[in-house]
Amino acid sequence: MKTNWLEQAESIRLEAFHYDLPDERIARYPLNPRDSSKLLVYKDGKIAHQQFPDLVSQLPADSLLVFNNTKVIPARAHFQKETGATIEILLLHPELPTQVINDAMLVTQTCVWECMIGNKKRWKKADVLSTTISVNGESLKLEVEYVDYERNHVRLSWNREFTFLEIVKALGEIPLPPYLNRETEELDKQTYQTVYADRDGAVAAPTAGLHFTEQVFDKLNAKGVKRSFLTLHVGAGTFQPIKASTVTEHRMHSEQVVFSRELIDELLAGIGSVIPIGTTSMRSLESLYWYGVKLFRKETTAFQIEKLYPYPFEEHELPTAQVALTAIANFMDELEISQLIGETEIFIFPGYKFRICKGIVTNFHQPGSTLILLVAALVGEDWTRIYNEALDNDYRFLSYGDSSLLWGRG
Repeated sequence: MKTNWLEQAESIRLEAFHYDLPDERIARYPLNPRDSSKLLVYKDGKIAHQQFPDLVSQLPADSLLVFNNTKVIPARAHFQKETGATIEILLLHPELPTQVINDAMLVTQTCVWECMIGNKKRWKKADVLSTTISVNGESLKLEVEYVDYERNHVRLSWNREFTFLEIVKALGEIPLPPYLNRETEELDKQTYQTVYADRDGAVAAPTAGLHFTEQVFDKLNAKGVKRSFLTLHVGAGTFQPIKASTVTEHRMHSEQVVFSRELIDELLAGIGSVIPIGTTSMRSLESLYWYGVKLFRKETTAFQIEKLYPYPFEEHELPTAQVALTAIANFMDELEISQLIGETEIFIFPGYKFRICKGIVTNFHQPGSTLILLVAALVGEDWTRIYNEALDNDYRFLSYGDSSLLWGRG
C-alpha cells in the first residue's frame, strides 16, 4: 500500500514546473562587476526588486550565510584519433585510487575516473588515445583508455610525478553549462568561479556565489553577518532535465559533500538563521540534517543520503535540527575527526519540510528542472509569480544571470 508521501509525490504534475524562457533572456556572459546584478527579494508573499549589494540590508544581523567553496576544474578535454575523429572526455567522479575528490586531485602518474564521453561510437574499447601536453614547462605524454566501457570508467596515465590537478589544468577547459550554447573563452576561467573557491573538484560552478565580491563581504562583516563554508563538488547531473513521468522516478546523481567540525558548531549556534548561498549549499545542509537523523536512529554511520530518504517519516519520529547536529558533533568527536565526507543524492521537491535552511540566495533556473522543484518546495506555488515578475522586469536567467533572495514560508 502506498504511503501518503508517495501518493503526494506521484501526484506532482511535472508540466506545472515549466515556464516559457525566451532564448534572449539567458545570460551568456556575466556582468562586470560581479555584484552589479539585480536581486529579487521574496518574503511573506511580497516581492521587491533590488540590486545585489542591497542583499546586506535584507538580511538580519544574526544571519549565518553558508557558502559552497568548491572550485571548478578544467574537466573537459579533447583527444584526436589518427582517423581525425575528436573524442571529448568530461570528468565526472574519481574511482581509483580514491573516490575522495580532494585526494584524487593529488594523485600522480595514473588514476581512473567515471567520465562522460562525447563521440563514444568512434572510440573503440581497445583503443588507447594519447596526447602531448606541457606542464610547468615540461613536456609529457598522457594516455587514456577504457577500464570499463559500459560504465565509462577511463584510466589516465602520464609519465611524470605531476599531480592530477596539474595535468587537468594543462590539458582541459572549463566546462560551461550546455544551455549557454557557446565555446569556453579565456575570461571564463575567472568569471565562472566564485572569488572564494578553493577546493578543486567541481565540473559546474555554484553560481549563486558568483555575485559576491570582497566589497559585499566587507559590508556583511560590518553588519555582523556570519559566514561559513562547506564543499559540494557540483556534478554534471545538475543540468539533467526531468524526463521521468513522475518525480520519484527521476535519477538524481550522487555528489560528494565535505563538512568541517567547525561548521557543525557554527550551525548549532546559528539554528533558525541559516541562509545557504545556492542550491548546492541548501542540498548539502539538508543532507547533513538527514545524516544526523541516521546517527540519532542508529541506522548507520555511513554518510549516504538516498534521494527519497527524507520522505517516509512521520514528524514525531524525527529529531530537531539541534539534536541531529549534536549527534554529528558527538560522532566526530568520538572518532577524533575534523572533517566529514559523504555522498548525497537528496531530491527536494514540494512536500519537503526544510530542517536547517530558512531561505536561500539563488539564481533563476531552467524550466522543468530539479532546481525549480527545490524552489517550489521552499516558496510554494508563489514560484510562478516570482519567475513571472523576473521575466516582466528584464532579469537575466541561469548561471550568469541575476540573483534572488527567497525566504521560506512560515
